[in-house]
Amino acid sequence: MELSQMPEFMGLSVLLGLLALMATAAVARGWLRAEERSGRPACRKANGFPPDKSSGSKKQKQYQRIRKEKPQQHNFTHRLLAAALKSHSGNISCMDFSSNGKYLATCADDRTIRIWSTKDFLQREHRSMRANVELDHATLVRFSPDCRAFIVWLANGDTLRVFKMTKREDGGYTFTATPEDFPKKHKAPVIDVGIANTGKFIMTASSDTTVLIWSLKGQVLSTINTNQMNNTHAAVSPCGRFVASCGFTPDVKVWEVCFGKKGEFQEVVRAFELKGHSAAVRSFAFSNDSRRMASVSKDGTWKLWDTDVEYKKQQDPYLLRTGRFEEAAGAAPCRLALSPDAQVLALASGSSIHLYNTRRGEKEECFERVHGECITDLSFDITGRFLASCGDRAVRLFHNTPGHRAIVEEMQGHLKRASTDSTRQRLQQKLTQAQETLKSLGALKK
Repeated sequence: MELSQMPEFMGLSVLLGLLALMATAAVARGWLRAEERSGRPACRKANGFPPDKSSGSKKQKQYQRIRKEKPQQHNFTHRLLAAALKSHSGNISCMDFSSNGKYLATCADDRTIRIWSTKDFLQREHRSMRANVELDHATLVRFSPDCRAFIVWLANGDTLRVFKMTKREDGGYTFTATPEDFPKKHKAPVIDVGIANTGKFIMTASSDTTVLIWSLKGQVLSTINTNQMNNTHAAVSPCGRFVASCGFTPDVKVWEVCFGKKGEFQEVVRAFELKGHSAAVRSFAFSNDSRRMASVSKDGTWKLWDTDVEYKKQQDPYLLRTGRFEEAAGAAPCRLALSPDAQVLALASGSSIHLYNTRRGEKEECFERVHGECITDLSFDITGRFLASCGDRAVRLFHNTPGHRAIVEEMQGHLKRASTDSTRQRLQQKLTQAQETLKSLGALKK
């Protein structure tokens, strides 16, 4: 080849080399894009070998498992926590103790009602029986007075459904819904239901100003307009005579549901009111004998009332005690429970619970962040030994140590005034028992 042709040959070689490099780069880019579209990693390992395909698939499977896992249950521990009942797969909205003290009913948005045996509360395992709610879920639940049935309020059906409890030979129960639900009468969401322990009527209250009194067969006996702007809570008294409600007004209104000597419904009459708060009342509760009531208001106070009055003679309830509870002034949901003997008041704000001695008005216990959600219900069992709360997928039961301390104080006072040896012996026995309970819980004050 002549020297004059060398530059032309070299230029052609360089051009061909550049074209080859450009083609290689284009192929490489196409491969990278294809890898990205397929979801496989396009990088290489540091040692120059292609990545292990199995590691990518493992990560994908691991990610899929994480997505399928249920949200973790909120963990809570405390020295006074007696038990945590965990069987629901959805958040619990309501609970109710049976009048015979043997069972606790809970309802959740997992379309089930659970019936728990109270004798298992202090055992390691907590058994429950399940009743299914077809194509709906219950938001409220209440036992019948004879403990042979319970009623629920249906979230989507907006009506009451009755479940009958039939005992089996093995000791369990079969739950059967009655063929027909109650008729739809409320125009606003129902916030509370109740059954009179006399078995004479059922109460339902909605978030407007309506309270309905029903017969057990689903007939509306009376409609009450509370005139409280919006109802926030309503309940039937344990004695079965009264229905009470509170709302956006600074009072609690109480009515008597009257029946004749033959058991026929007569009328609903205004009985009395609890007046003394300066802002809306958020919740209230009765003592077991209906002779005491407690209320909590947005004014940041709680009050204890003597309601053992002759309202037909124009007697008004007596205010016994006022205490501070600043949390009630906030926006968080607020719940109240009064122990059966009215010695202890439990107040819940958000996910925390505060226990007060009603005789002295002092706070004695506080449980912070009890549930992963705001507390939806709060109740003492019929013996007053336990306080139950719900707010997530668990019910938590606490030892009522303020109640035991109140018994100690009461027995010590009675002992000083006892006039006979037999009375002293009986009081001393109760005193010793309460002191031993407190000692076992590490809550005995010296």
